[in-house]
Amino acid sequence: MLVLVAPGQGAQTPGFLTPWLDLPGAADRIAAWSDAIGLDLAHYGTKADADEIRDTAVAQPLLVAAGLLSASALGDVAPGAVAGHSVGEITAAALAGVIDDTSALELVRARGLAMAEAAAITRTGMSAILGGEADTVVAHLEKLGLTPANVNGAGQIVAAGTAEQLAALAEDKPEGVRRVLPLQVAGAFHTHHMAPAVAKLEEAAEALTVSAPAVPYVSNKDGQIVADGADVISRLVGQVANPVRWDLCMETFKEQGVTALVEVCPGGTLTGLAKRALPGVRTLALKTPDDLDAARALVAELSA
Repeated sequence: MLVLVAPGQGAQTPGFLTPWLDLPGAADRIAAWSDAIGLDLAHYGTKADADEIRDTAVAQPLLVAAGLLSASALGDVAPGAVAGHSVGEITAAALAGVIDDTSALELVRARGLAMAEAAAITRTGMSAILGGEADTVVAHLEKLGLTPANVNGAGQIVAAGTAEQLAALAEDKPEGVRRVLPLQVAGAFHTHHMAPAVAKLEEAAEALTVSAPAVPYVSNKDGQIVADGADVISRLVGQVANPVRWDLCMETFKEQGVTALVEVCPGGTLTGLAKRALPGVRTLALKTPDDLDAARALVAELSA
């Protein structure tokens, strides 16, 4: 069984969209999406520096656009399931047919703007914690007033909170933790700090035309397979202020008999987690169009 997954914020790097725009029709699709949301995706994906694409309102649409573009370049793929990490869930919703591509870009544009506005209220951020026992790490975070915003499995939890709380974490690491790494994101996503964004996203979601998923959609709220389109959208809205449980998504992949996992552009983060948490599962990350032939070969092999 093939699972198609989409990464979240922080996966973007300067210029990562550049080689994808050389594919037939890609520049036209990016231009159309740019017009639809009032954001020059081609500029930000090819010429902007790391600070510019760190902006939540820019990074999120850019990630969804790249994910959809790279997935379409794979050709006709019928995955056994789709899932996305954080903002990647909007990419996954489009890949599952819950919403169309343009609606996905419009929704993620609203999401990015709302979350950027919420992040501006208080100076907040996120840090990845590598190693340690999950229960011990979570208890330590709660002691410092931090939220375990992403429980990613494979020995990785992402803490979110104020700059002062994250500084305290850097000085006082949980027992057994190897490293604490600040992430290139501009806010404490998936925490109470994002509550102001929920109402705005609810309003944006009201305009969507929604269909039931055409393939199993795994929600990172709780790792459950969601069969109702309206439920998918409701979860997407609430997700901005609630933790991401990618560990539970990977448990579901395992239960469903996953044998291969392909991560759309800019791939790497989720395949890295899968290599540690899902031993024996073949993984492939779409980083540039050079990866497409290997991905198509893997899809063809699984379909044979």
